[in-house]
Amino acid sequence: MAKTDTLHFILLGAPGAGKGTQAAYLNENWGLTHISTGDILRAEVRAGSALGNEAKSYMESGKLVPDQLIIDMMEEKLKTLDKGYILDGFPRTVAQAEALGEMLTRINHKLDAVVNIEVGDDELIRRLTGRRVCPKCNSVFHIYTMKPKVEGICDNCGGELIQRKDDQIDAITTRLVAFKDQTQPLIEYYQSSGKLVTVDGTIGVPAVAEKIRAALTGE
Repeated sequence: MAKTDTLHFILLGAPGAGKGTQAAYLNENWGLTHISTGDILRAEVRAGSALGNEAKSYMESGKLVPDQLIIDMMEEKLKTLDKGYILDGFPRTVAQAEALGEMLTRINHKLDAVVNIEVGDDELIRRLTGRRVCPKCNSVFHIYTMKPKVEGICDNCGGELIQRKDDQIDAITTRLVAFKDQTQPLIEYYQSSGKLVTVDGTIGVPAVAEKIRAALTGE
């Protein structure tokens, strides 16, 4: 198998397409650093930082956090890394993609590929509305596909599971509209560079991961 632990690549896809799941799987199997803007922002919100307080109102209503806020945060993170990584949730707009290109040049990193995970709207809504999280230990469950042993209770720490505000139907609808209006143009942007790879996100986690690995390594 070709070496994969030095790759730098982006996962694209609508909310609920499986970017986080794939990034975690590839992180474990390839030894890459998984960088999720959503996880970082939620940690900042919990910590009550200036960044978290500024981002909170956008996140809870399902709107995209302003570009400059994300760009500043990501540059601070990426310049500390000396191995391969997966970008999950960044960039989300063409402006962010352009800023990322400039940022990678400054820190001497190369973007190897952009992977677009495709999933239909009905399946996205089912995935997102069914998700439940534990605010104590951050474990994630699903009322359809990954039920806890006791309904509403975290298997790992006994905490009470909640539905995040951005996983409720009104916020999901807003998020999907924002994705199609602002993030979808990234597909064309990266397609023109020859770096875009599109995979079916409904074929199962290991199968999707194998498609990604084959595309990135040429095997």
